[in-house]
Amino acid sequence: MPDLRWGIKTSQQHTTYEAIVPIWKEADTNPVFTHGWLFDHFNPIQGSLDGPCYEGWTMLAALAAQTERIRLGLMVAGNTYRNPAVHAHIAATVDHISKGRVDFGVGAGWNVYEHESMDIPLYEPAERIKRLGEACEIAKRLWTEDIVDFDGTYYQLKEARLEPKPVQKPYPPFVIGGGGEQLTLRVVARYADVWNHGGTDVEVFKHKIDVLHQHCAAVGRDPNEIELSVQVRIDYADIPGSIATLAPMIDAGATHLIVMLVAPYPDGIVATLAEEITKQFG
Repeated sequence: MPDLRWGIKTSQQHTTYEAIVPIWKEADTNPVFTHGWLFDHFNPIQGSLDGPCYEGWTMLAALAAQTERIRLGLMVAGNTYRNPAVHAHIAATVDHISKGRVDFGVGAGWNVYEHESMDIPLYEPAERIKRLGEACEIAKRLWTEDIVDFDGTYYQLKEARLEPKPVQKPYPPFVIGGGGEQLTLRVVARYADVWNHGGTDVEVFKHKIDVLHQHCAAVGRDPNEIELSVQVRIDYADIPGSIATLAPMIDAGATHLIVMLVAPYPDGIVATLAEEITKQFG
């Protein structure tokens, strides 16, 4: 059995900050869990739109101050929601608050309602993904260079500065979500330290891995440098069964594993999950 890295995800919709903090604190002290995640949406994406939904980076900064050990990030931030240079500044700031525990989760963006309701441009899929690639390059350069000039197709920087640099050297790990075979996985091959695949269909997962390996070969990247990540929503009525759905994904190569918790959170859920994970995969 390869080394498995387990994490929690508490999508901050239809809940409260006060309900989320204890989950993160419990995970922070439980050795089974090594990472924690929020999502990046401005309105709920399950259930009614008419409910609370906290901004992701703001809450992540607060949780960084409430925890000491687990790595943390957004799974994943929408590139279209923020100017990429501003986004790089935000991530660097939270890396300092967390003392070097940020994973920079990012994707191309997709939610039609959020873009239209707030007048945020939602470009065609190919442009979104190309913008994602430029955004990753911008972040990487701002985190490692004193002054950055960038003349891209979609973004331009002139004598841009970012200080302080992230705590992590050379920069926080890139966690990229998405499975588009022609463009997204090419961006993953070039920039990702972790690739998150949506869904638990193992045959689809294996096919995407093959495509990713082809893109890695094309850019001269060792695919073993990219950790494979999957997530599963926990059914509180069948916690063992929910976790067991990850077994074939693990057999296919996934080692970065996320259990997604939906509010309201049952009492003792972190300990229960840790016990079941240890029982099945310990």
